Amino acid sequence: MRFTIRVKPGAKRDFVGGEHAGALIVSVRAPAIDGRANEAVRKVLAKELGVRGRNLVVVQGERGRDKVIELDAAPAGIEDVLSALRRR
Repeated sequence: MRFTIRVKPGAKRDFVGGEHAGALIVSVRAPAIDGRANEAVRKVLAKELGVRGRNLVVVQGERGRDKVIELDAAPAGIEDVLSALRRR
């Protein structure tokens, strides 16, 4: 399964919620330096979605704010969870 996110690096707190042009917003405290923000995004998303971080892969947008995430072995009902997070 693939879905889009919009990353806000250097935020005051780690948070998943909201929508920007159809993409889920993921705010992370980590700066966008040396891949630290990408690693933080994986950890924060994994926690919110109830999956392991290694199951989340950035397949597009490694160096940009807009990314496409691939989730291997997506649990049942994940679409509902993503919809709820977008409405946060």
